[in-house]
Amino acid sequence: MRYLFNFAMTAMLLLTSSVYAQDDADEEKELGWSGSGELGLVSTSGNTNSFALNAKLGFVKTTENWRHRFAGTALATSEDGIQDNERYTAEVQSDRKLTEKSYLFGVYRYDADKFGAYDPSQTASIGYGRQLMKSEKHALKAEVGGGYRKLKQRIDGATSNEIILRVMLDDSWQVFKTTTWTNRLLVETGSENTFLLFNTDAAIALTDRFAVKIGFEVRNNSSVPPGDTEKTDTITTVNLVYGF
Repeated sequence: MRYLFNFAMTAMLLLTSSVYAQDDADEEKELGWSGSGELGLVSTSGNTNSFALNAKLGFVKTTENWRHRFAGTALATSEDGIQDNERYTAEVQSDRKLTEKSYLFGVYRYDADKFGAYDPSQTASIGYGRQLMKSEKHALKAEVGGGYRKLKQRIDGATSNEIILRVMLDDSWQVFKTTTWTNRLLVETGSENTFLLFNTDAAIALTDRFAVKIGFEVRNNSSVPPGDTEKTDTITTVNLVYGF
């Protein structure tokens, strides 16, 4: 929906103007590898037999001038032996540092939704990113760029290609000593479809390595093919997280 894109752009401008009014802390950069893995599993039997699996894996490699990131997710649910959800995503991104706060990026995103409108959706984008704020407890960055998207309709297999505008906002806030709240908004808009993905997560640390994360995700396509697919999907998760 176009109003979703307008909302994202307005939010980015408002966040940018408010962030620059604050004092920036010196940015600390950790070199090397880091990452985390998440797993949520629910299985019931009796009057209702259900199964739900939610898994996420992410790696980041940081060097003096580059940052390489990989993220993958898997989701599967079924009830009484009938599968009603299956989705796999992968995202690979490389950032080239320009200054302490700005960088150029290239990103590829793959989204296979076996029960959604498009299977798969693929996008490749390049653009400019900036660390709007980095302090001990709060970090905010934004990315703007353009790219190319290929969609395949799940029901009839028809494909479409279009140029897209990509906007991303990523916010992380250390609310308490053991609690981190993160938000990520991604908008990819073209002439035929606007895709919006919003994630909000609260992670509560149990130890230095383990945490429990409660998450909520919203996915929206402004245009979907005729059939049994909805424009908006939501998912709520509770995962055990291991950081490394």
